[in-house]
Amino acid sequence: MKILTPGKYYGTKKSEVDFDGVILSEYDYSAARTDWHFHENPYFMYVLQGNLFDVNKKLKQTCQPGSLIFHNWQEAHYNSKETAYARGFHIEFPRAWFDTKKLNINLWEGSSIVDHPKSHHLLAKIYFEFRFQDVYSELSIELLLLQLCENIQEAALSKSKQPAWVASLRQILNDTPDQITLQSLSDQLGIHPGHISRAVPKYFASSLGDYIRQQKIKKALVYLMDKNFSLTEIAHICGFSDQSHFTRTFKTYLQRTPSAFRKNVL
Repeated sequence: MKILTPGKYYGTKKSEVDFDGVILSEYDYSAARTDWHFHENPYFMYVLQGNLFDVNKKLKQTCQPGSLIFHNWQEAHYNSKETAYARGFHIEFPRAWFDTKKLNINLWEGSSIVDHPKSHHLLAKIYFEFRFQDVYSELSIELLLLQLCENIQEAALSKSKQPAWVASLRQILNDTPDQITLQSLSDQLGIHPGHISRAVPKYFASSLGDYIRQQKIKKALVYLMDKNFSLTEIAHICGFSDQSHFTRTFKTYLQRTPSAFRKNVL
């Protein structure tokens, strides 16, 4: 089985930066299917364009644009490309980084798709700095990386303690955020509305409304990477009342307008 050394991926490297051992890179994926392999270091892969399958010895995961996947260093897997063109962004950590930052690497075993929208917002900020790269980018990326990993670690700990119905609630919020009321959630889950309202802040680290807004911004990030969609179209697709509402909400979470974000990441 092939072992990929730090910074190496299947495909054509478009750009790469090394921040004190943490390697950020963007690749065009060229192979229809990779060999079985694993990486020397743990890393994130964010699918910028195209559709992929990520396959390990336990499961096959569909990775559409906007998918954020974590692979630990010992996880053997392969990828297959389902579209003619695909592109991805990687963040690769030396294993010692987790120790120096006092993060529990045992919570990061295996391969998993990261679905919490806050993690996607942090990833988008990192990608923005990766593309923008001014004198403040290195410090910004260092802080954002730590926030990203802490957020994912907190989410992992929360999932280990949550009741089974919370996973169903998360799936509903991810799939149909525009058709949701507290009563409709109660009817679908068979859980009292008051219990849901108390559980959301505990297991989602936000209010119900805030989580739904975060989901909309997470969805919008994918379309902003594609120049074929106008800002007005993106606002409509993602469930905002108009472009002005989209811009205000986006700036709340990403600290810049959608047009400013798009200008620098494209």
